Amino acid sequence: MAPVAFGQEENITVTTEPTPMVESASEADVLERVESLEEPLYNPFIERYLIDEVRNLRDEQQRMRAELIKEITDRELSVADRAMSYSTNTVTYFFYILAGASSLLVLVGWSSLREVKDRVHKLADEQIRELVATYEKRLDKMEAQIKVRGKQIKENADEIERTNEIHSLWLRTSQEVSVEKRIEIYDQILRLRRDDVEAMTHKADDVLELREPQWALNLCEQALSIEPEHAHAHYQTACAYAMMEHNEQAMQSLKTAVELSNSYYNEALHDPLLAVLVDTDSFQALADSLSLS
Repeated sequence: MAPVAFGQEENITVTTEPTPMVESASEADVLERVESLEEPLYNPFIERYLIDEVRNLRDEQQRMRAELIKEITDRELSVADRAMSYSTNTVTYFFYILAGASSLLVLVGWSSLREVKDRVHKLADEQIRELVATYEKRLDKMEAQIKVRGKQIKENADEIERTNEIHSLWLRTSQEVSVEKRIEIYDQILRLRRDDVEAMTHKADDVLELREPQWALNLCEQALSIEPEHAHAHYQTACAYAMMEHNEQAMQSLKTAVELSNSYYNEALHDPLLAVLVDTDSFQALADSLSLS
């Protein structure tokens, strides 16, 4: 079968073999079969299918939103058209009333018919110009709002597509065993979203495995400049300082991480990078402060 391009839909028929009837199996037999599985119960195709389904749901939501905005706009334009028609009719009736009054005044000798006619036309033109200007401003405002909403819809669609791609990259990192390959994937995530603090800190973690503490420290400082209270970034900073034998700075960063999340205390107890800090008085003081809180 020919390969299917990314994003291209293809009808796939899945056939299942008839399952032979199993009379009865004890719970121990079932558990033994599950534990003896050598392959996962899922495959990349199912993962790709789920991701496509999520993207289709989001796209459908955006289409529904666009249709709703269009319907609201059409109704607003219909209301504006009715209001314009009503205003025109009002001006016309006003003109008839003035014409009748002018005719009466001509009969009593107040003004000539030409002067009355010119005055009525002038008043009618002024009223119509005012109404047209008012509704032109309203239509211009509605047009600007439609453009803004259209831009927002496009930006949301781009963000959904970017999020789907980043999500697939995160799934790849969870399955990748090579440190260098994971770092490359984190770089792809950061190219799509430069302020992704999680990608920075996880990249710092892998960089520490390569024994590059200064590189990891730079990544953590960049992450903290975006999110100063990110506990994982402080913890990775402590690991980098400890690897560089700057124990005082490492202890200070570890203390900040534990204050933001107590779970990092237990992680520090078993982290070989922070083993040099466990027997210090500062670490004991940190443990005492946790027991008192």
